[in-house]
Amino acid sequence: MSFSSTAHDLVLLASEGAEQHGGNHDSLSPYLTGGGAFCILLLMLWVTTRLNRDR
Repeated sequence: MSFSSTAHDLVLLASEGAEQHGGNHDSLSPYLTGGGAFCILLLMLWVTTRLNRDR
């Protein structure tokens, strides 16, 4: 089994799964998810810079 045939089989399997389940979940908003991730990353950056002060 070659790499290209395996990749093709995986793509077909993924596309069949998306057709059966309707793709994205209705309750997930990409803007809310991205905004939440951005806020968490900014909070982590702020905590890291506060803890990394030279004394």
